Amino acid sequence: MPPEIRVLLVDDHPLFRRGLVALLAEEPGMQVVGEAADTGEALRQIERGQPDVVLLDNHLPGVRGVDAVAGLHSAYPQIKILMLTVSDDAADLATALRAGASGYLLKTCDIGEIVAAIRRAQHGQVIIGADMAPKLMQAMSDTAAESPAPAAAATAVPPDDDTELLSPRERQIAAAIARGASNKVIARDLDIAETTVKVHVQSILRKLNLSSRVQIAVYASEKGWST
Repeated sequence: MPPEIRVLLVDDHPLFRRGLVALLAEEPGMQVVGEAADTGEALRQIERGQPDVVLLDNHLPGVRGVDAVAGLHSAYPQIKILMLTVSDDAADLATALRAGASGYLLKTCDIGEIVAAIRRAQHGQVIIGADMAPKLMQAMSDTAAESPAPAAAATAVPPDDDTELLSPRERQIAAAIARGASNKVIARDLDIAETTVKVHVQSILRKLNLSSRVQIAVYASEKGWST
């Protein structure tokens, strides 16, 4: 059996935390190692519980969740941070991703989506909830506009004529990434090897001069491929 994924819940609503703890307790390979109602308590719980993944609400007393991501990510770079919030604001999405969050989910998602996101984050994937995917382009555009020139260049979306650089298969894979699919799911859906998907992803990044799956998702969303 693979080792359990250790999860810390940071949310100022006790009833929500208790409900989520109960649901995660039913999932094999999941262990909730702590709960916190604010970022200060979260830091203490991180030291005590050594979580792999932190589920972080945005609307917390004191420091907002998205404003705490950078500090948490800098202090504990090995921990994956997943925003789980009611805020569907594109600016909050941009702030979280820019600061190093591994994903952004709305509380309207079901427990299956949360569990899948925890597992995927643990494996280094970036997860954007289906409800937030349409706001990816706006979020990343806002990020680029607010950043200094070097950072803006790093997040820039390629010009329109770069579309022709991608093969039909690469466009399929880019669209699947924009829908939040993992390499494993893409391989299954397209009936190809997962290693082949990885090769295509690297080719997409190289051809479009991008550096992450999030940027591929932004590009594909802008082109309308994910719908």
